[in-house]
Amino acid sequence: MSYSFAVGSGDGTAAGGASGQPAPFTHHTPALLTAALGRIPPDSVTEFTGSWNDLPADTHVAADPPYRFRRYGRFRVGDGLLEPLPHVPFFQDRAVNKVHGGVARMFAPLHGGVAQGAALRTVVRTLWEHLPGPRTGIDTCGIHQIRVTATPDAEGLPAPEGVHQDGHCYVAQVLIGRADVRGAESCLYDLDRTPMYRASLESPWETIVLDDRRVLHGVSPLTPTPGARTGVRDMLLVDFFGGDVRG
Repeated sequence: MSYSFAVGSGDGTAAGGASGQPAPFTHHTPALLTAALGRIPPDSVTEFTGSWNDLPADTHVAADPPYRFRRYGRFRVGDGLLEPLPHVPFFQDRAVNKVHGGVARMFAPLHGGVAQGAALRTVVRTLWEHLPGPRTGIDTCGIHQIRVTATPDAEGLPAPEGVHQDGHCYVAQVLIGRADVRGAESCLYDLDRTPMYRASLESPWETIVLDDRRVLHGVSPLTPTPGARTGVRDMLLVDFFGGDVRG
């Protein structure tokens, strides 16, 4: 499969497929979400981004001290809609996650203020409107708040499973913030594992949205910058899928 690179119709960069296929991913500058969030009260955005400071350790990653922190929630999504669904474990098949596949992982739920807040609703609706492909039947999403840290003695692994798919229809990777961090380069591959795009998300609200059925992805390890005791990278991941798909 061959790809050419072109500027997308919005503010993003996309890779166009052969035979006129829709682009399998789009890389958006911060402008997309910044503009959307500019239409809601600033306090809502501040509360949202500040909630990454209260993520519990991911107990499914064996590390002492922990370097990965996480919360999770599921929602029904649509035009102007973001409806919380009952809290359930997060499950991926072994075929798509060689490290944690086949395990029902229970993560701490999102805080109520986050789940019901205008910021999350605005971000998800904007991403849903900018999927790199048809959104017919895409009515459910999973929300992952993730913090990965690194020290001079221990690098952080944003993607312990390596190059992979998530088992969803679309996946959005949104940078909330990074401090004193080197590395953490996002890498996209076609289904033959040929590299097709690389980018380091550097600015808050910078986003990659990909078609998880047509693209594999991974993230390189992160390390702290010279002289820093800890590097921190905060991400919002949004999985989009149909309600009949287990997520």
